[in-house]
Amino acid sequence: MIKIEHLTKKFGGFYAVNDASFHIAKGSITGLIGPNGAGKTTLFNVIAGVYAPTSGRVFLDGEDITGLPPHALFARGMLRTFQIAHEFSTMTVRENLMMVPGGQTGETLWGAWFSSVQVATEEAALRKKADDVIEFLQISHLAEELAGNLSGGQKKLLELGRTMMTDAKVVFLDEVGAGVNRTLLNTIGDAILRLNKERGYTFCMIEHDMDFIGRLCDPVICMAEGGVLAQGSIDEIKANEQVIEAYLGTGLKNKPKVGA
Repeated sequence: MIKIEHLTKKFGGFYAVNDASFHIAKGSITGLIGPNGAGKTTLFNVIAGVYAPTSGRVFLDGEDITGLPPHALFARGMLRTFQIAHEFSTMTVRENLMMVPGGQTGETLWGAWFSSVQVATEEAALRKKADDVIEFLQISHLAEELAGNLSGGQKKLLELGRTMMTDAKVVFLDEVGAGVNRTLLNTIGDAILRLNKERGYTFCMIEHDMDFIGRLCDPVICMAEGGVLAQGSIDEIKANEQVIEAYLGTGLKNKPKVGA
């Protein structure tokens, strides 16, 4: 589904991502771990078009998507969530979901004025889809709640729900469990597993909770100092001496800096 080839992102003289290569198999839930500052979020930002890479390529289903902007990747089915949820706080949960799909007739002044029947038809279909998502996520009691009033974990569920409002091929989850209580984290994990198994979603997720990673992810990729340090099953990663060393703070040893 996703292929990363020798991806590098340099800020001045600092290599945030350093010659990273790996692939994400279709239908998998791939975990991305590593100590703080390992380059995980920067890697996501390069893949998702927020930053252009210094060098290297990104492929989606065999198509070179390197450097495409986020809206173009969204149209191709690549979505991402963020460490800090980006909800529309003064809109309800249902409204947050309904506004996700692009190209709605009511988005243009002409359509809003002269295509009221079409606008109403589209909104009815979107409302039904949003309600299906709300039911799937077991948050029907929050449908009319303003998104700004949700807890941190509920906002993460809402972000996951927004990925369900369009035809997603692959979803990048950036610390979906950060700051979420254990009960709600289990609910989020259940939803991710169901989306993967029942709807064929492919996921790649950054996470620090190793129990959560172990429950959901295979394979697991560990980064350190911007590079890929190891990959394998969760048991293989936990037993890897280089991974243990990286988490103790020493990071990659003797890895040459690209271009240095």
